[in-house]
Amino acid sequence: LPTPLSSRSSSLALVKDMTEAEAAPKKSRAELKAERGAQRAAAAAAKASTKEQEVVGPTLTINELEAAEFGNLHIQSHGSSGRVWTLVHELLPSLSNQQVWVRARVSTSRKQGKALCFMQLRHSMHTVQAVVSAKQGNMVGFAAAIPRESIVDVFGEVSLPNESVLSCTQKEVELQVQKIYCVSRAVPELPLQLEDASRSDADLAADMSLTRVNQDVRLNYRVIDLRTSANQGILRLQSAVCQLFRGYLLSQGFTEIHSPKLIRAASEGGADVFKVEYFGGDAYLAQSPQLYKQMALMADLERVFEVAPVFRSENSLTHRHMTEFTGLDMEMTFMEHYSEVLDMLDKTFVAVFDGLNETYKTEIEAVRQQHPFEDLRYRSPCLRLKYAEAMDLLRTKGPAKLEQMLADATEPLVIERLKERAATVGDHGDTEDIGTEDEKLLGEIIAEIYNQDFYMIDKFPMGLRPFYTMPDPEDNTFSNSYDIFIRGEEVTSGAQRIHDSEMLLEQAALKEVDLSSIQPYVDSFKYGAFPHAGGGIGLERVVMLFLGLPNIRKTSMFPRDPKRLTP
Repeated sequence: LPTPLSSRSSSLALVKDMTEAEAAPKKSRAELKAERGAQRAAAAAAKASTKEQEVVGPTLTINELEAAEFGNLHIQSHGSSGRVWTLVHELLPSLSNQQVWVRARVSTSRKQGKALCFMQLRHSMHTVQAVVSAKQGNMVGFAAAIPRESIVDVFGEVSLPNESVLSCTQKEVELQVQKIYCVSRAVPELPLQLEDASRSDADLAADMSLTRVNQDVRLNYRVIDLRTSANQGILRLQSAVCQLFRGYLLSQGFTEIHSPKLIRAASEGGADVFKVEYFGGDAYLAQSPQLYKQMALMADLERVFEVAPVFRSENSLTHRHMTEFTGLDMEMTFMEHYSEVLDMLDKTFVAVFDGLNETYKTEIEAVRQQHPFEDLRYRSPCLRLKYAEAMDLLRTKGPAKLEQMLADATEPLVIERLKERAATVGDHGDTEDIGTEDEKLLGEIIAEIYNQDFYMIDKFPMGLRPFYTMPDPEDNTFSNSYDIFIRGEEVTSGAQRIHDSEMLLEQAALKEVDLSSIQPYVDSFKYGAFPHAGGGIGLERVVMLFLGLPNIRKTSMFPRDPKRLTP
């Protein structure tokens, strides 16, 4: 028989779309592969829909719900129906035989003959099976033709299936659909399939034939990518970190402040700042709220914190750097020793970790299901080492650790780099800076010796810290400064700050820092200044490392780096 005209047209359109995609010069091979996979899935769905005699259904407003048991619901605030809603995660066996309204996305739909359609409905991280049967007539065809990711209103009766629905989070119930309305119809051809984007790292490692969605494709279509259960969990955990940080510090007498982000001079010094035109002159985006936190203390607020964006013009594409991130900053006065501030930071982190583990188990497990990780090991008070002690560990334990890694390495470039590091790590000096590779190596050593993933390193070399850092009182080669680490990566940097204006000028001169552009900051210490210290925490890094994720872009809703300014 000749091929139906509609099928020939669909095939020609698909070939044309695939040809155009392959010719696009700016798309990567992985992105083109993902798009072709999505197009093939859409073509298959369209073909199946044609065979099924698709039912379009009437278009209704909220005031016309009683006119049909299925259709396309156009919501333009015509009125209110008085419907009572039930969230997907609230669908439990205790609601058996009760009728409920649910609004959710169509995750999948599967038609069995003309008499039955199984749908998986998704809301946030939760899914439930909905069953449309032949007694609803054309409703089966209508439901089967709704594209994936469309939003629907479903009215149905909660029932208990004979066997658990293992593919859904609400395993012990299903919905017997009585009414269904499509509120928003997704386009048939999605740029990526959520099924592909949701595959676990373990499954991908075990089966190389599975479709992979690479990072650029995910970020280009971030709105869809964020719908995966893992990403839903990540964003909610990010929110939780902010809430727990804020809540604990408020309970300790802190005041939340909001410092300016347009400033006259670089807040941290150096060249890693974004310059913007400001009414014929120049201004900069703040690298941190550092100077303003200190000035707030001099204004007698005594304990302050801020949750706000931070901008760093660092031309870096590493797994842990972004040009814009969220800073969790705190600063406080102390009475006798800056260890009082270290104690506060320690307790704040523990409050955050405890709060996540106690209250956000569902979100943590949603992430773990796609990205397996070991629970963070921490204690209160946390492990604390001096910088010189940490460098001694690196020197004495590092070479053997690198030799173990070398024995397991197979790639020539990796082997060469490990040999270079093994030859030099044993000579690492007590005042020498520690790079990212050795930082992670030290983290592995500490984890093996102390069985801890969360720790502080105190007394950093003075030469590695900003001009406003207080020198150590016994050895000015070192300073009253510290970093906090999770799984071998730095998430917080802080110090006791110099609160004497003359000492501040001396240290600035030694480091050749011109303070004329921030004179109000210097002057704030001339009018009576409290001893004080604090730190800045990177929100996205904390979430990334708490969850053991490999890249900070996974914990930023819309990440910014030197090559990404959209979406």
